[in-house]
Amino acid sequence: PGSPYQPAIEALESHPEKKFYNVSKLGGSKYDTLPYSIRVLFESSVRNCDGFLVKETDAMNILDWKTKQNHVEVPFCPARVVLQDFTGIPAMVDFAAMREAVRNAGGDPVKVNPACPTDLTVDHSLQIDFSKCAIQNAPNPGGGEQKPPAKLSPLKAQPRKLPPCRGHSGCRGSCSAGESGRSSGPFSAQIENTPILCPFHLQPVPEPETVLKNQEMEFGRNRERLQFFKWSSKVFENISIIPPETGTAHQVNLEYLSRVVFDVKDFLHPDSVVGTDSHTTMVNGLGILGWGVGGIETEAVMLGMPVTLTLPEVVGCELTGTVSPFATSIDIVLSITKHLRQADVAGKFVEFFGSGVSQLSVADRTTIANMCPEYGAILSFFPVDNVTLKHLKHAGFDKAKLEVTEAYLKAVKLFRNDESSSREPEYSQVVQVSLSSIIPYVSGPKRSQDRVAVNNMKSDFQACLNEKSGVKGFQIAAEKQNDIVPVQYEGNEYKLSHGCVVIAAVISCTNNCNPSVMLAAGLLAKKAVEAGLVVKPYIRTSLSPGSGMVTHYLSSSGVLPYLSKLGFEVVGYGCSTCVGNTAPLPEAIRNAIKQGDIIACGVLSGTKNFEGRLCDCVRANYLASPPLVVAYAIAGTIRIDFDTEPLGTGFNGKSIYLRDIWPTRQELHTVEEECVISSMFKELKEKMEKGNKRWNLLEAPESTLFPWDLKSTYIRCPSFFDKLAKEPVSPQAVENAHVLLYLGDSVTTDHISPAGSIARSSAAAKYLTSKGLTPREFNSYGARRGNDAVMTRGTFANIKLLNKFIGKPAPKTIHFPSGQTLDVFEAAELYQKAGIPVIILAGKKYGLGSSRDWAAKGPFLLGVKAVLAESYEKVHRSQLIGIGIAPLQFRPGENPSTLGLTGREQFSILFPPELSPRMTLDIKTSTGKVFSVIALFENNMEITLYKNGGSLNFVARRFL
Repeated sequence: PGSPYQPAIEALESHPEKKFYNVSKLGGSKYDTLPYSIRVLFESSVRNCDGFLVKETDAMNILDWKTKQNHVEVPFCPARVVLQDFTGIPAMVDFAAMREAVRNAGGDPVKVNPACPTDLTVDHSLQIDFSKCAIQNAPNPGGGEQKPPAKLSPLKAQPRKLPPCRGHSGCRGSCSAGESGRSSGPFSAQIENTPILCPFHLQPVPEPETVLKNQEMEFGRNRERLQFFKWSSKVFENISIIPPETGTAHQVNLEYLSRVVFDVKDFLHPDSVVGTDSHTTMVNGLGILGWGVGGIETEAVMLGMPVTLTLPEVVGCELTGTVSPFATSIDIVLSITKHLRQADVAGKFVEFFGSGVSQLSVADRTTIANMCPEYGAILSFFPVDNVTLKHLKHAGFDKAKLEVTEAYLKAVKLFRNDESSSREPEYSQVVQVSLSSIIPYVSGPKRSQDRVAVNNMKSDFQACLNEKSGVKGFQIAAEKQNDIVPVQYEGNEYKLSHGCVVIAAVISCTNNCNPSVMLAAGLLAKKAVEAGLVVKPYIRTSLSPGSGMVTHYLSSSGVLPYLSKLGFEVVGYGCSTCVGNTAPLPEAIRNAIKQGDIIACGVLSGTKNFEGRLCDCVRANYLASPPLVVAYAIAGTIRIDFDTEPLGTGFNGKSIYLRDIWPTRQELHTVEEECVISSMFKELKEKMEKGNKRWNLLEAPESTLFPWDLKSTYIRCPSFFDKLAKEPVSPQAVENAHVLLYLGDSVTTDHISPAGSIARSSAAAKYLTSKGLTPREFNSYGARRGNDAVMTRGTFANIKLLNKFIGKPAPKTIHFPSGQTLDVFEAAELYQKAGIPVIILAGKKYGLGSSRDWAAKGPFLLGVKAVLAESYEKVHRSQLIGIGIAPLQFRPGENPSTLGLTGREQFSILFPPELSPRMTLDIKTSTGKVFSVIALFENNMEITLYKNGGSLNFVARRFL
């Protein structure tokens, strides 16, 4: 409302009731050359410009991105926040404490709510207390009535009433649910990794006992925290709590929370997000700008403040060419990731453009975006295009919403169109990736790191036969390389030779859990069966899905019967062929292999292929994608050139080549969107709307203020607001402060605030013991982030902490007034009781590592007034200011050693009434030494926050 850019507000031509800032007209030709991701930053700065948090100069700096990149800091106000419960609990505890403080200071606590829409997913509470259900341990069932119809159905599962499964060795009778089982139609999907169908007979089954037990344990162990979340969902506006058992934070964010375009009271703007989960970057695959930040930055955004970032370089990744027909999504994702890792994109935005982008499905894009940590980018952005819109249609967007989304994005030039004649944006640098160069590989024959291009497979295996025995060679004499051994099996004669395939296992785990590669195997099997191809009966084939979800989408897409027809039947849900859990080969085949000294082969889509691992008589083992496993099984040998040699003979004696039955990417995308994506979104939407029984029945208070339980060891009211008053107090001088810790270089946030287990001898352990807990009930620091008493005691409790006062790694320090060596918390407690302030001395790069809110909150509650270091990690420096600790820096070339400081002195720091960015302050020591330091406040906003005692107190005063 207060933006000076209000004249740029227009009505959407196709829907005049919808209004928006037409930033494309504001920016003119400069806007047209901006990367799409920078256009999102620009729109946010225009819409949120208030002259204080976001200034006109900030918007103009973003518009001048070409010359200002890497040189200026800019604010960004994301449209929403995503939290998971481990990082969400301290944020919500702070809001509850703020309500308390506002009430105590005479304000209205009801007004205290997140200013930015916030979604909190409770997904980090589940621990696996029970495992090994009957299905996980099921042996190869062998029996069962798997009778496909005479004519296999096309790619649509027909609704049918299923009789109860009559029991078998695989499910041990556990799927006798009949029509009362949890089946909701042929396209339903189960989000958890648990089967909802008997994997052997596709009959409905009840929820496995282990899942129920784990969920009961989750609610029992975390009842206190869950009740707090339930209270939060009732009393706070602008926050949504997604209960347990719904899905993971990144999955729910991607599949349910993403808006793409926000429509708030008929005002449109781009969706954007920051979150505390490392998977937040996935949403960039949907054209939603987003990345992960630390706890304090997240709370600041929830409080209506922007995050600050250096205007980044944007690396354009141009995708050209056409994907090889045989390349899978995994091949493409890993190849692009490899190119970006080599291109040095650390700390930069990456944005995709070029004719090849439209060949990537949304699943491919989100996978690439999610792998940002692999190549160091802040985010990898895919602008919205027709592929995105098609995906959103299957994701449940109604027609009207899709029309508005498309019209708005085109109006503000945030829609990418391959056919557009307008020039591409200008980028800091361009990395070119030719999709045509991405070819499928297999790995083997003895080590997973030995990659072989599929089109070189035949010649490479020939070279392996010639090579001396070693990492690749088998040293077979030239005259024996074409030996053939006849063998009788099930009344027919077959011929075995070097390279014959005797084990073929399709496994969906780790790198092959992407729906497209498993669907590719199923579609290939469908086409093979329809063409009349078969797999020789002596080949030990199997299908081991990583979860019941995989079985379900193979079933719902109609391809499972075809896999079964070729011998690829579901054998269970656990590690199988990879770890050598393969049923023995038929005795006749084993004898023939040994008699002829044949180099027999196994092909699997797993992760391990060490020599002899699958079977002692199978010496060559190759890792391949699921569809290639099926292809090699049909061929019966790996000594084949797929380009020139047929897989086999089909109906009417016709030669069938791999290219004849390999599914196109368009076929895959269609089945993936229509059979997998739509059913997943439908199921998730139903879960979101219904909640779950335990959550719905969970009782929680409805009072405006949270009724703190003084006995609680998980939830406690923190003391950040103890001195909250209507007007902030001017920065007070720090007089005669002792040094709490004298640290060296590269102190990480994990050194400052560890997240792991609580050591039995630590101050936090002593506190929990005093509350009647046993060591096995301590849990971790991460789980107790809602209790400031535990987290304060855990500050600097890392056993690897090297304090120069102690001289060896230990979470200890010296309390100088008494001369005692104590836990850091105990020393800080004595200083606070005596009214003595403390500071920290440190070297270079103080605060390295992941952004962690308690790495700033903890020192604040220990009484630390300032940190004096040679340099800081940028995010941690801003977090210190955000909590009210002054980040001071030695002048260039100076440090404690050059200044002759021992750390045993007392330090006095005088703050002038008016602070200015990067001003110089004088510090006087008890030995009479005076030296100057730089106050690392980069702008007036940071000075305002510091004067208010940090961002929490700054916002709290708005409610007074």
